[in-house]
Amino acid sequence: MKVTVSGKQVDVGESLRSNVIERITSGASKYFDRAIEGQVVFAREGIGYRVDVTVHAGTGVTVQSHATNDDMHAAFDVAADRIEKRLRRYKRRLVDHHHAHAAAGAIPEEEARQYVLAAEDESSGEAQATGDNPAIVAETSIRIHTLSVGEAVMRMELAELPVLLFRNSGNKELNLVYRRADGNIGWIETDNLGR
Repeated sequence: MKVTVSGKQVDVGESLRSNVIERITSGASKYFDRAIEGQVVFAREGIGYRVDVTVHAGTGVTVQSHATNDDMHAAFDVAADRIEKRLRRYKRRLVDHHHAHAAAGAIPEEEARQYVLAAEDESSGEAQATGDNPAIVAETSIRIHTLSVGEAVMRMELAELPVLLFRNSGNKELNLVYRRADGNIGWIETDNLGR
């Protein structure tokens, strides 16, 4: 497994770097045989430190975690504990869902476009581009997976995403799950809308 350790305006010492690589490698290999990549980024945040940990598993699952603390070692320990807790919590579900999908056959994925639009200018309240259309800052392709609602929520939580678009395996319609402001999960189902 390849683990990248970096620092933004922070010098990550060799002992911390080796501790991070050892902990991420052992934690990921405990739950994923094919974990392929890990990234750990240390950054200054106020008077403390922020640690962002991302593990890309060979199964297409991305697990993310972050933590802040006055001490870099303590911040990493909290973030690594969260990663391991999430992996442990979802391991059985991932294995069960994998076996269910393997028995049902391969489920095709779809390609979609994702756009990042420029925000309105705060001072004037106008869009950055001419006319009513905002300026497109970035355009990427994303994959829309066919998942159950439970699987979609699990993937959203593992990757710490605010929202996840997916094709519902039950009704084959596009659905969306998102984290609400109150901390609960919202689910938007599009079947029979506008028909």
